[in-house]
Amino acid sequence: MRNALLNFTTLAATVGLAACSGGGGGSNSGGGIPPNSPPVITSATSVDVPENSTGTIYTATASDPDGDPVSYILLFDDDSTQFEFNGATGELSFRSPPNFEFPDDATGNNTYLISIRAIDGRGGQDTTPILINVTDVAETAETRRVVSGLNQPLFLAGIPGTDQVAVLQKSGEIRVVTPSTGAVETVNFLDTSASISTAGEGGLLGLAFSPDFENDRTFYLNVTNTSGDTEIRSYQMVTGSDTQADPATMDVILTVPQPFTNHNGGSISFDSNGYLLIPLGDGGSAGDPGDRAQDVNELLGKVLRIDVTGDDFPADNLRDYAIPSDNPFASGGGAPEIWAVGLRNPYRSSVDDTTGFLYLGDVGQDAVEEISRVDLSATSSSSDPINFGWPIKEGTADFRGSTTATLTPPIAEYTHADPSAPGSSVTGGFVYRGPVDDLIGRYVFGDFTSGNIWSIGLDEINDGQTLGLADFRDDNGIFTPDVGTVDNVSSFGLDESGNLYVVDYDGEVFVIERNP
Repeated sequence: MRNALLNFTTLAATVGLAACSGGGGGSNSGGGIPPNSPPVITSATSVDVPENSTGTIYTATASDPDGDPVSYILLFDDDSTQFEFNGATGELSFRSPPNFEFPDDATGNNTYLISIRAIDGRGGQDTTPILINVTDVAETAETRRVVSGLNQPLFLAGIPGTDQVAVLQKSGEIRVVTPSTGAVETVNFLDTSASISTAGEGGLLGLAFSPDFENDRTFYLNVTNTSGDTEIRSYQMVTGSDTQADPATMDVILTVPQPFTNHNGGSISFDSNGYLLIPLGDGGSAGDPGDRAQDVNELLGKVLRIDVTGDDFPADNLRDYAIPSDNPFASGGGAPEIWAVGLRNPYRSSVDDTTGFLYLGDVGQDAVEEISRVDLSATSSSSDPINFGWPIKEGTADFRGSTTATLTPPIAEYTHADPSAPGSSVTGGFVYRGPVDDLIGRYVFGDFTSGNIWSIGLDEINDGQTLGLADFRDDNGIFTPDVGTVDNVSSFGLDESGNLYVVDYDGEVFVIERNP
């Protein structure tokens, strides 16, 4: 048995050596298959691409030592979903044109990292990372008239889930406008004209869509009811419609008695917690004769903050809401709805969702127009709400009376007496986050009486310090429209894409757009 195993081992070794030797000659003789050499990627490992680029931005190339045909694979990683890739040609393109100001890469710094693999079909491959660097392009802007002939438009907001906007008319109708064409729907979004008063500064003043509009299909209005009082209402949409509300769904959320027909405020907004913010004027007349703005038991002259998803007052038909627990007077000492005090007529306001600030344009008495802001991310656990000072102060100027409370000065102001005639009725605007480079990160606002439009860079604002007219950038040039005239700025507005609109009281609506 032992000899048999020895003979078998020797035979196997002999056969193996013969196979290796190939009987003499070259190593590939006798029909052996040559080893495969993998392809090598030869294209660049990084490329700079100007923003807004379309079409092919990069082409992968590779050489194969054996002359085999090569194809390509875009490997899956954090940024690969932003691209279209042709595996046969190696051509790479963005799924949608990149925007330098709003990067979609995983790190948010306009550097897209992908990996491409070259394969030769015989198991050979080469993989390399590719950096796609999107570069900024200096863009110009133009202001285009969207529509004219509206009836005293006061506000505009994008309709969620659509490319259309809702325009509020003082008389009570909400019109649906398609900005790309200027077409106005013949059927109104809603008509409240039979249930409101337009006396003085009253009418249909403000609109805010629910933060959960996609599911609850609810929006909120600020109107002056037929008694002349401020009324916050909710409505729901007609089932299956994006552009028609159901008037039968109206619910009165809050009613605030108004002693006069002016200083109603107007805008309403939601903060990041889903609470509704309602800036109200001091009740009207002149000089706050009832001292309401500083009275913490009065709702007038305040920013109110309420939870419209609850009801802490089930027995009160005029108070269909709950009180956020971090409101300054949630536990007593004043009206629990109050968030800030000391306002004269905060006609137009807006929330910058990026920073969590509420910006207020507070119309002055006879001398000073002011812009104020409040950090909505800062909760209050004390009974000392933010106090903007009216009527003790008009802007930074003394008006009448005194207080021991700490007053918050405006972040910006301008005076009626300035020789450049800036105006006499501020219209608060928005922090711009849209596609026009020159406006991004700037707070844009204007004046109703003069039609002037200015902006202030957020990096120029320091809370506790007040900027003056000399610190404003005059933006009348870029807001000069192709047709029509901006002369009575009743409001600014945003659509769902972040485009900024100017609403003019004489019936026109304008949009500022980036030139292609």
